[in-house]
Amino acid sequence: MASTAPDQASLHRDLKEVRRVGLVRLRGRALPALEPAAEAVGAGTARPPGAGTAVEALLRLAVSRLDAGTLRTAAEYTLGLAQGTRDWPASSRRARAAAVYGVSVERFRKDHEVMVLGQIAEHVVLLMTEAAAGTAAVPDGAGEHGATGTHRCVTARVAGRDVRLTLHMHPADLLRDVDVIVSPANVYFALPESYKSSVAASLRRAAAVRGVTGEVLDDPVRDELRAWAGRHGTAGRAVLPGTVVPTGPGALAEQGLRRIYHAAVAVPRAGTNDYDVLPADVTRAASRALAVLAEEHERHDPPLRSVCFPLLGSGRGGLPYHVSLAAVWAALEAELARGARWDVHFLVRTPEAAAVVERVRARIRPARDQRPTG
Repeated sequence: MASTAPDQASLHRDLKEVRRVGLVRLRGRALPALEPAAEAVGAGTARPPGAGTAVEALLRLAVSRLDAGTLRTAAEYTLGLAQGTRDWPASSRRARAAAVYGVSVERFRKDHEVMVLGQIAEHVVLLMTEAAAGTAAVPDGAGEHGATGTHRCVTARVAGRDVRLTLHMHPADLLRDVDVIVSPANVYFALPESYKSSVAASLRRAAAVRGVTGEVLDDPVRDELRAWAGRHGTAGRAVLPGTVVPTGPGALAEQGLRRIYHAAVAVPRAGTNDYDVLPADVTRAASRALAVLAEEHERHDPPLRSVCFPLLGSGRGGLPYHVSLAAVWAALEAELARGARWDVHFLVRTPEAAAVVERVRARIRPARDQRPTG
């Protein structure tokens, strides 16, 4: 790179300005470090879908390089890159990013935000170095067919007909306009702390009702699960793996989500912080979730129609992606083969997991003992 290339300190100053003004006000804004960086990186690089200005495209590319989890999620909220947040005021974006780490807004401003912006600046520098060396800067999330972005469609052949599946590659709390999301749970239905990066933690965090400074005013998902346990006499004891408990979406209703189906698939391993997950239990949970969807379908106006599955058990449960997918698909295939017309979505966080789901078109044949009964 030329000796006049922007350094991290200059990039950090510009990133603070982007955070302050937001993406919708970037055009015409003087950004003396980010503008030449965007020009240097932009040549020969595909612009990520959804990016407006060259600077925004650069920021999306840099953030896609961050570690998936709290760091990337907080960065997306901080700069307004998360779906539906580009026009949010700076205070709202900062409050949501602080909630990702479970800290106060003031602590986030003084500590975590500095770290997040520093990490973004570091990846911008790396992108400029790669551009100068002629290395292709491919966004994290490119699929096996070269597709980029957070959404794509996959067609699977089931019972002689083509079924279209929608694949999402982003954090769970960014999901929008899907009626039901299936959330993995342990057999005690004890939710993880909201600052963690799991699907269940992300949904709990996003469903919480918050005040203007980000403080939690209501934790409706936790409260509904506790109420269910009280009604069924399961408080403090385990349920059978495969049990599914439906709850409302809390604040996620603002994003078009209508129900959360908590699927008990993880069995805590005594004396450790680890879990055991059996593929057969994943299949039972997926099958039960579809049964609950059928039961609740007509109770809502308009009727429930779409359902989103993460790769259940592939996080701390330790199931390989292809094993989890085969276990979920066993239930889905049986349901779809019987003529069900659900709009099916899959949610993943990594390109590797996305590639596994994309290969569903090859017709997955799960092991016989993983097929649902009934």
